Amino acid sequence: MDILIRFAEKEELRKVNMLRKQVNDLHVNGRPDIFREGFCTQMQDHIYTMYESENSDIIVAVSGDDILGFATVEYILKPLSPYSLERKIYQICEFGVDKKHHRKGIATKLVDFIKQDAASKGYSRIELDVWEFNETAIEFYNAIGFKPYRRYMELPI
Repeated sequence: MDILIRFAEKEELRKVNMLRKQVNDLHVNGRPDIFREGFCTQMQDHIYTMYESENSDIIVAVSGDDILGFATVEYILKPLSPYSLERKIYQICEFGVDKKHHRKGIATKLVDFIKQDAASKGYSRIELDVWEFNETAIEFYNAIGFKPYRRYMELPI
C-alpha cells in the first residue's frame, strides 16, 4: 500500500473527523469522567477552525482516496515570563491512525513528516501530551524518542 503524508485539503476534513471520532471514543472509554460521549457539532467544526488558522495545520496519511491517519498541530510562541524563557513550540494536539490500519508504520510516517516540517519551520522541539490510560500511545511515543518532561497528577476526592 502506497502511503503519502501531506497537509490536508479542506474537502478531506470530513474524513479526518471520522478518525477524530475514533480517538474521542478511545478517550471517552479511558476517562468517561472527563470526556464527552459522542462527537458533537462543536468538535466536528473545530477541525475547520484549525484548518483556517495560520497557527495550526492538519496533516494526513493518505492511500488513494482513504485517510488512514492524521495529526493536528499548532505553532505556539510562549513569551518570556518571570518563570520561563521564551519558547517556540511545535505542538501535536491530536493524533490518530484508523484502527483498521494500526501497526502498519503509518504513525511513524506521520511523525517523520512532523519532524521534517518542524525543522523546516525552525522549531527545535515537538511537544505533545498523552493520557495515562492510553498505554499503546505511550509505548509508541517512547519507542520513537519522545521523553516526558512534565507530569500532571490528580487526587480524586
